[in-house]
Amino acid sequence: MKTSQAGIDLIKNHEGLKLSAYLCPAGIPTIGYGHTGPDVKIGMSISSALAESLLAKDLGKFESCINQNVHVILTQNQFNALSSFVYNVGPTAFTGSTLLRKINANAKDPSIKDEFMRWNKSKGAVIPGLTSRRMDEANLFIKA
Repeated sequence: MKTSQAGIDLIKNHEGLKLSAYLCPAGIPTIGYGHTGPDVKIGMSISSALAESLLAKDLGKFESCINQNVHVILTQNQFNALSSFVYNVGPTAFTGSTLLRKINANAKDPSIKDEFMRWNKSKGAVIPGLTSRRMDEANLFIKA
């Protein structure tokens, strides 16, 4: 599956667009729509076109992670919710998560919403923006 425009818009809304590199709450150099990696250095700037390109490239990596590790059929809303989640927490966290185990056991399990909500902290502190993002992802995941 691929992330639809609604899923991309969800990611963009929660990541925001920053054309100059900054440190995210976890202390990681970040630019564009939440792009991280060895290519990001504090002090650098990019164009909005490059931010879009980085988002598309990054999203492909996270979509592959979902497609390889989720073994049940997902709705587009569920896939979009997971795309936003994995984009934010990363593939390693997702593949080791109870969230993934519950989805693979029963994607209609109502406790899945609670699993999204467990991921609202950075360095042990609750981050209001992450709480809002997780609520949006959880609600999208359970939406018919």
